[in-house]
Formats: sequence, C-alpha cells, structure tokens
Amino acid sequence: MAEDLPAESAEFGKSERDVSRALDSVMAERHRLMALAFRMMGTLADAEDVVQETYVRWYRLEPEERDEIAAPAAWLFRVASRISLDLLSSARARRETYVGQWLPEPVPADLFADTAIAPLNSSHLAADPLERVTLDDAVSMALLTVLEAMTPAERVTFVLHDVFGVPFDEIAGVVGRSAAATRQLATSARRHVRQGRRAQVSPHQHDEAVRAFRGAAARGDIKDLLRVLAPDVELRVDGGGFVNAAPQVICGSDHVARWFMGVMRKQPALRLERRDTADGLGYILRDEGRRLGMVTFDVSDEGVTNVWLMLNPMKLTNWSL
Repeated sequence: MAEDLPAESAEFGKSERDVSRALDSVMAERHRLMALAFRMMGTLADAEDVVQETYVRWYRLEPEERDEIAAPAAWLFRVASRISLDLLSSARARRETYVGQWLPEPVPADLFADTAIAPLNSSHLAADPLERVTLDDAVSMALLTVLEAMTPAERVTFVLHDVFGVPFDEIAGVVGRSAAATRQLATSARRHVRQGRRAQVSPHQHDEAVRAFRGAAARGDIKDLLRVLAPDVELRVDGGGFVNAAPQVICGSDHVARWFMGVMRKQPALRLERRDTADGLGYILRDEGRRLGMVTFDVSDEGVTNVWLMLNPMKLTNWSL
C-alpha cells in the first residue's frame, strides 16, 4: 500500500492543478463579462450584479455538469446575457421612479478598450459598417442613451450581435425567439441608433468643440458659448436624489448657455479638469478641490448637441476624488 501512495499523491496533485487552471480560466472572463454587462445595463453597479449572479450559477453546477461544458467562456457569456435580459425590465421600473433625469454612467476611455477589439465570433459581424456600432464607441454615453430607448430584447440582441459578434442563432436561445425574429430585433435596434444619433464628427473635432465650450464657460462669455452649441442642444443632469439637479431636460442653445453660465456665476471656485472619457474629452467638476461631478459631450457638425452632467456620486466611482 505504501508503494501506491506516491502515485496517488501525484494524481491528486495533478487533479488540483487541473482544477486550479480551470478556475483561473473561468475567472479570467470576469473583465469581459463586466464589459458585456455594462453595455447591457448602463451602470457599473448593475453590471457587477449581473457578473456576480453569473458566477453564482456557475459554482452551483455539479462538477460533472461543469465538466460537460465544452466552452465555459461561451456558457458564462450566454448566462450573463440572460440575466441582463431579466434585469433590464426591473431596471426600467426603477428608473421610472428615479429622482430627476437618469443617465448611464460615464466611464474612462480605456475602461473596456481591451475587450471591445476581439468579438467572440468576428466571422459573424455585419458586413455593412453602417449596420454596426464602431467598437471604440460601444461604451460611450452617446450610444448608451440610445440603448435606453430599446426594448430589453432589442438591447440584448444589439449588444451581442453588433458589438460582440454573436451569431443570431445563438442569440435566439438567449432571448427566446427564432433566429429570424432575432434578426428583426437587430434591425429595429439599428433603427433606434440611426434615429437617435447624428452624423459623428472626428475625435479631433469633438475635442475642439469641447475645449471651446470650456473656454467660453470659464471666461463667462455667453456669446462664445452660444457659438459652440447646436441650436437644438439638450442638457441632462443626473443627481440621483443626492444633490439638487435640473429635474427636466433643458433644451435649446440659449437655455443651456444661460443655465450653465448661472452655475458658473454661483460657484466662482468651480474648475473643469480634463479627463479622457468614452465620449472623448470631458471634464471633472471641482469646487475648492472637492469633486462635484463629471460632464461629457456629444458633438455633430452643428456643434455640441448633448451635454450630460453627472452629479450622482454613486456613478462617479471610477473617477479620482
């Protein structure tokens, strides 16, 4: 019996190593799952809930069940998508009772950059670039606000197919529709994107307009500020009930300019510090060193078309204090 122990010990050690490698492989998918879930949900807190529940379901499987899963990464991806689909309906209900305007969470430019460049199945990506969102745009406030107008099934389909390249027959199993119906969901989702967004300018043009906005606001020059704003610009402020914020959308260049200049006059110590966001150049707002919020912009060839001001501290956790 003693002679058998070394062999048993070696086999046990091998089994432990296999389990460890399998665990590492599964946990290595966490960042990619967060990238998926954030696009689905619009906030990092909700995305974290999706990912946590995904892993809970993985570890609830019996060892034999996990062994039968040929591609754990694909399994995790599908489960996270289904959980997102289930949670989107309840998330919408919460947003209906949200205090003031609800905005997606602004994130740094590079937060998910390494996950967007390698879709799960690039051979299934739409051939027409007009039918796909560009990957570097996939976590921008500009796109996430459009995703909010979609039904949960449209949103899940759009993110899975147009961002991550998942084929329609696989998405069908997630949303509980036929492959043909899933294609229709994608078509409807793209229609939302086309209707909700204007022609995009280059990153250089975007940042030039944003710098002009900041310069005019800092100088208190309302005429220069009006020049950089599109006539039908909209300003949305998300305070989340934590701080005072404009409860309704502020529309039109004159109203937006006067609102922003009023804020600058009331808070003369307010400073706008440059940050690179998923939408391009944006600014952290500070008052005597205290972080107040984050402002990001959408720009077309007419000027700044959207100003998104995030004051909810729960949605500023990825920005330095």
